[in-house]
Amino acid sequence: MTRPVVAVTGATGFLGRHLVRALAQDGWTPRVLVRRDPVHPFWRDIEVEVVAGDLRTSGALARLCKGAEVVIHVAGLIKAASLEGFSVVNRDGARAAALAARAAGARFILVSSLAAREPQLSNYAASKRAGEDAVLEAFPEALIVRPPAIYGPGDTETLGLFELAAKSPVLPVLSPDTRIAMIHVQDAAAKLASFCKMPVSGRVELSDVRRDGYTWVEIMSAAGAVMGTKPRLIRLPDAGILAAGALADAWSWATRTPAVFGFGKARELLHANWTLSSAPMAERVPSVFGLIDGFSQTVDWYRSEGWLPKNIVA
Repeated sequence: MTRPVVAVTGATGFLGRHLVRALAQDGWTPRVLVRRDPVHPFWRDIEVEVVAGDLRTSGALARLCKGAEVVIHVAGLIKAASLEGFSVVNRDGARAAALAARAAGARFILVSSLAAREPQLSNYAASKRAGEDAVLEAFPEALIVRPPAIYGPGDTETLGLFELAAKSPVLPVLSPDTRIAMIHVQDAAAKLASFCKMPVSGRVELSDVRRDGYTWVEIMSAAGAVMGTKPRLIRLPDAGILAAGALADAWSWATRTPAVFGFGKARELLHANWTLSSAPMAERVPSVFGLIDGFSQTVDWYRSEGWLPKNIVA
């Protein structure tokens, strides 16, 4: 029996790798747009169709979308030197993918970001919001999915948090009033896969089992707990975070090397409310992981892969 096709951009990224696996396990044939034939441990036992190219390759999006029932656009840029640098991918690339899906008669899902809710905070957030608007203009029936902070196996960004929690006697925290929604990557992938079978349109915000989010104290305390440590938590002043962001931008400009952290990212970190505003019924598949068990599972994976020492006892 032929399995229906779901086309995926950004498939080799952190979320994309898990999404492709979730789709295959859910009865789909994932078709991915990649610059080179992908070989990844997450895909060892699944079949993946490959279309060579990227968002700018002539005809690549049309080949990717042809015959697909659903197109999920995950590809995006998280660091760039300017708003236009972000927008070329996060706005224009999203629009191009939506138009290709519409021409192929496929449904379209854009994976955006919760940051798009506050476009005034950073160039990244503004570009993600512009991408949403461009998609809805090109494909009004599209689904926009806004995940919050994502962590889990394979995430190189969160790895540094656990390394710090294992070695440092202190961990930084920001404003006690801030609440941050989070989600384990496997939960995010499962929810995205479910939207392929149960169509939804409009905007949907994702989270783990805690829709009201976590405080910085909870996040840092959980990181220490899963690493078997009890570091002292030190409140960093907002002005210091903003100054560090400005200095990071200056260094990026001087070295012509864009970085994820800068003044805009500092403003995002200091924003007080990253909890969810959409109705929970939109998430048809409930989350499995909370913060502690999600962090624990992630650390177990890091250790099994040699990313963290195995002799650290949690």
